[in-house]
Amino acid sequence: MSSLMRWEPFREALSLRDWMDRFMDETWSRPVAAFGGIVSPAIDMYQTDDDVVVKATLPGVRPEDLNIAVTGDLLTIRGEGKEESSSNGVNYHVRERRYGSFSRTLPLPTAVLADKAQADFENGILTLTLPKADEVKPKTITVKAR
Repeated sequence: MSSLMRWEPFREALSLRDWMDRFMDETWSRPVAAFGGIVSPAIDMYQTDDDVVVKATLPGVRPEDLNIAVTGDLLTIRGEGKEESSSNGVNYHVRERRYGSFSRTLPLPTAVLADKAQADFENGILTLTLPKADEVKPKTITVKAR
């Protein structure tokens, strides 16, 4: 015996809206350079009492191919992931790794001393330690009892 389903004209429109919402979330949640460029680096940024620390994941990028700049309250990380030279006639079955230049600019949460910054690069992870400016560091006030 067959069952009848009541026709709801907006059911298809709602499923299309759900699909578009998922598509937009997946597309814009990660910055990607246009036309197949490499994905902008994933970044973590946090503060300690004395520093702003930024960690960026940069697989396949060499330290000499990085350019880091602090301009005002903006941090810019630029670099290039270079493609490994391959011989002609190679037929790829899967090719998902991306190569090319990238740039990522982030606002800094507080004033920093760019001239005293340290950059370490290990296992594809760039760690920037930017000391906070003295005027924005937390001050401790000691209370004296009489």
